[in-house]
Amino acid sequence: MVVALLVGGGVALAQQGDPPDPSGGSAGNVIDGQYIVVLKGGVSDPRDVAREHARKYGAEVLYTYDDALNGYAAHIPAQKLDEVRNDPNVSFVSADRRVHAFAQSLPKGVDRIQGDLSPTANIDNIDDRVNAKVAIIDTGIDLDHPDLNVAQEGRNCSSGSTYDDGNGHGTHVAGTVAAKDDGSGVVGVAPGATVYPVRVLNNAGSGSWSSVACGIDWVTANAASKGIKVANMSLGGSGSDDSENGKTCVTTANALRKAICGSVAKGVTYVVAAGNSNKNFSGFVPAAYNEVLTVTAMADFNGQPGGGAAATCRSDVDDTPADFSNFTQVGSSDVGHTIAAPGVCIRSTWKGGKYNTISGTSMASPHVAGTAALCITSGKCTGSPASVASTLRQDAATKTGNDRSVSGYYGFTGDPNSPVNTRYYGYLVHAGGY
Repeated sequence: MVVALLVGGGVALAQQGDPPDPSGGSAGNVIDGQYIVVLKGGVSDPRDVAREHARKYGAEVLYTYDDALNGYAAHIPAQKLDEVRNDPNVSFVSADRRVHAFAQSLPKGVDRIQGDLSPTANIDNIDDRVNAKVAIIDTGIDLDHPDLNVAQEGRNCSSGSTYDDGNGHGTHVAGTVAAKDDGSGVVGVAPGATVYPVRVLNNAGSGSWSSVACGIDWVTANAASKGIKVANMSLGGSGSDDSENGKTCVTTANALRKAICGSVAKGVTYVVAAGNSNKNFSGFVPAAYNEVLTVTAMADFNGQPGGGAAATCRSDVDDTPADFSNFTQVGSSDVGHTIAAPGVCIRSTWKGGKYNTISGTSMASPHVAGTAALCITSGKCTGSPASVASTLRQDAATKTGNDRSVSGYYGFTGDPNSPVNTRYYGYLVHAGGY
């Protein structure tokens, strides 16, 4: 499956225009001849099996997985595919697919979710930092950006050998999560938190299930030793959650979901973008997976509730859902893992030490990832990733309340108190309480 940046759009990075999603929920993103092979639980060393399959079946191995997932990714000759599927060590084989980033300053988004009121983020000295570690699974991060505290270690699961950012998208996401509160540039939701560059998309913002699984595998292997509690994935492509058919993390035959399940089991909270096709995100992954916290985008142009502010870089309406944002349906099972955040005209860090203003659910997701980092650091979010997600959603609902007539109402037109038709975008995340 093709994975794409969720920058106001899909396959290619879209900066300030209308963001079409080229994956469009279709099944046309299969990478011919490329597969993810998930091995049975009894296999202790997937590398040995991968080498054996290379010899027996002519598999050209791309990645091996032994933490979030037990298996490998490879090019497999069509005439040998059934033999691989029937191999006694193999649990199942998934077709690999392309993915893309979904993309479209104090940034208005951080202001709107009251990040400046967070006691955890209230830094007295510019050398202070929020003591949190967040993995940015994306196009990499500008390793030398002066406004970011980038870990000088990470993983490149894409082209080349560096996890530096040749696109800009991953750096933008990282800035919303954690740009420093140093008096210059922009400030993130969790200022100065350490961001780990996990590059799974190339300079054009494209990758695959296998490259994303590689990144998830690295995060899982390093989560405990490096203290990584949160991972942001502002990317996605077409697909669906097989739990709708009664599948669980144990029985799923979906390699990408299996990898996320394995990582969540190790205590990593995954925050992902809903997508930018103005459609139900049940047709897009990883947004559709119940194990992640899925973020829709709303528009805000002045950092304040109430609506009425003039539009800036896009023609969206202040304090309403972004016109490109995916959503779920009122009453669906996906309601239980959906939350909203600002995603229109977001200013943040960019490659080459620069700054940029773009839009997309890619830009909404890191507002929530930063809030999750604050909540965990403050001690108010404890327990499993599911518990962290539940706390964020419950606190967002409590902050919003249910009386829109109250002066200073925190929510937005289109939140669960005023749904647009049967669309569910979730309550607006609130960083100010952590």
